[in-house]
Amino acid sequence: MGQKPQIFTRRLSRRQAMYLMGGFAGGMTLHACAQSTPTTSETSSEATDTASAPAEPVAASTGSTLWIGYSPLYVALEKGFFEEGGLDLTYNVFSASAEADAAFASNQIQGQNNVTSEAVALAAKGQDYRIIQIADSSLGGDGILARNSIADIAAFKGKEIAVEIGAVSHFFLLQVLEEAGLTANDVTILNVTPDAAAAAYQAGQIDIAVTYSPFLKQANDAQSDGRIIYDTSKMPAAILDVYIFSPQFLEENPTAGEAFVSGIFKGIEFLKTNSDEAYAIVGDRLELAPEDVGTELKGVDLTSLEKNIEMLSNPDSDIYLAKHLQSLGEFLVTQEQIPEAPADLEARLEPKYVQALQASA
Repeated sequence: MGQKPQIFTRRLSRRQAMYLMGGFAGGMTLHACAQSTPTTSETSSEATDTASAPAEPVAASTGSTLWIGYSPLYVALEKGFFEEGGLDLTYNVFSASAEADAAFASNQIQGQNNVTSEAVALAAKGQDYRIIQIADSSLGGDGILARNSIADIAAFKGKEIAVEIGAVSHFFLLQVLEEAGLTANDVTILNVTPDAAAAAYQAGQIDIAVTYSPFLKQANDAQSDGRIIYDTSKMPAAILDVYIFSPQFLEENPTAGEAFVSGIFKGIEFLKTNSDEAYAIVGDRLELAPEDVGTELKGVDLTSLEKNIEMLSNPDSDIYLAKHLQSLGEFLVTQEQIPEAPADLEARLEPKYVQALQASA
């Protein structure tokens, strides 16, 4: 319980990047031994001991970049909610989504927190996984910062934009540009991680930056020449975050999936019933003041159990996740981000763990 995340990178943390803004310019370009045979009585005794012994907890590693929508995960880790279900979970922080993708593909981690656009791109590369839970939808937690001299999104044409290529901010930007009649060819993309993009904007080194909580609000509050010109409150279906796991891991550890989703929902409940302690836990993870955690959480909708079941298992629902994934795949093809939309996205949904949790309630 209360474990600190492992770090898979030597890059500066996001918080450090916010303060070391001057360094942006350089980073813009970014046992074989004999054994005696036991007697019958010995064998019987050992079998009895084994049957009465508690099951060993299942060990697993997961990881992601830091995000306010994963607050229930941070709470569950600190409060031991995963251990209550028999899951010994290690959480790893990555500086960029590509690092988390690589760790997942090489089985360094068995699970990953991911945004749906990145999950589709991962599938397009042939990576198999199962989505066992929807974490949240962004309702203002992701956004675009722009100087006051830039009147609207259409005025982005010909401008430089700091955004992490191939990550959630990039896919969000592409959707916003399309809404304004623009494409990626109409702007110059500078490949910068979300924390560094916000830091550069805050320092006055870039006029437009795409980022997310907590960097979005921090940079906006610190920089008077500019504002959040567009955020996901204007496009609430654009960004959904999901929890994914390796199919092999889930098959080999049949109790792990339900233990994970149970832990997350206990985390959500703790955020509601013990907000002071919960906000302090999340603030420690994200390096935010507890009161700022409450503000940032207003920018996300933490997906309920009932909505999870509908999104993962009801093909007739307007919010069925497979429909969203398919639309994203087609969009990413038109934007030349993936060669073709994966054909098996629906098969990647695994609702049985949220269904089992509801049945046991």
